[in-house]
Amino acid sequence: MQITGIEQTHLDGAVDGMFYPTWIPGYPQSTHELELFEVKTDEGITGYAASPSFAGGLEYGDQLGLFLTGEDPHNVDGILQKLETVNLVGPRPWHLEMALWDIIGKDAGKPVYELLGAEATDIPCYASTGEYKPADERIDYIEARIDEGFEAVKLRVTEVEHIEMVKEIRDHFPDLPLMVDANKGWAVRVMEEETKWSLSDAVEFARGLEEVGNVKWLEEPLPRHDYRAYARLREKVDVPIAGGEFNNDTHHFREFAKHESLDVFQPDAALATGIKQGVEVAAMAQEFGAKFVPHTWTNALGFAANLHTMTAAGSDWCEYPMEPPWTPDVWSFMLEEGFEHENGYIRAPDEPGLGVQLDEDVVAEAKAED
Repeated sequence: MQITGIEQTHLDGAVDGMFYPTWIPGYPQSTHELELFEVKTDEGITGYAASPSFAGGLEYGDQLGLFLTGEDPHNVDGILQKLETVNLVGPRPWHLEMALWDIIGKDAGKPVYELLGAEATDIPCYASTGEYKPADERIDYIEARIDEGFEAVKLRVTEVEHIEMVKEIRDHFPDLPLMVDANKGWAVRVMEEETKWSLSDAVEFARGLEEVGNVKWLEEPLPRHDYRAYARLREKVDVPIAGGEFNNDTHHFREFAKHESLDVFQPDAALATGIKQGVEVAAMAQEFGAKFVPHTWTNALGFAANLHTMTAAGSDWCEYPMEPPWTPDVWSFMLEEGFEHENGYIRAPDEPGLGVQLDEDVVAEAKAED
């Protein structure tokens, strides 16, 4: 089997309203932009991948085709070496690897997790918010998620003073496991500069979380490449520290492991590693004594890739993006069927490959507009 070409299409999904994601300070997000990649083969099997994008699109499908055309999609290791070159000179390419697994699974008639030697399992979801809100605006949200079956919620913060919001939430929900994301690892600087934390800021906030109790982790309180600062933070506090969602390639995670920087490794298969290297990072984390719970805030194809990865890795939790109006219908708009949880649990699709079906009308309409 050979790859015969790559077709790229910019997809733009509407959001019924807007929200203010903490990773794009000051920006009101009202659309869901992504790049869809169709990796075609000479045996008629097509693999799908997607990456986040900007309004107007980011075109590089033809350039990817120069690297991948003629390659056997089963040769994942060889193609990853070529993608390393793309990573050197162009956009991050790791999302393309999910299309290879989609092809391999379809060819074998097996879901990706089975190709990776795993069995399907129900994974508990935590409801992942996307913006900071004061406690009085979060209470109804959390009650709704609990009613839906979620067993944990992740809150977003941007200031050290937001520890008071977390404490108020704890007062209302004394037994609810919480995750807290500071979003200091990276930011999209379109409207405003983000508020950065020093190590002492992170220590102060983490010690406040120790008072809150039952906090599963504090996520990305420091820049994503400051491995030493993360290690020093872990030495000073008891609350687990998480990060790495947007780090690049396995090298960065070897640095996290070498410096003993994290309690929870979070590489997103669509952003940081791809599927195969994600499983390798999971093994690295396990050897170090850390957990592996990937970031999933991209789109439904990225969510599928991460779901297969965490199934293979035996992850304790699955991040489930939920910040109305950013709902599963929005981040799954390109699929026939989205990823609905069942009473707070989710399972990787058991259909061959990634196990998802594109909405052909959505794709056709987008191609007609190009």
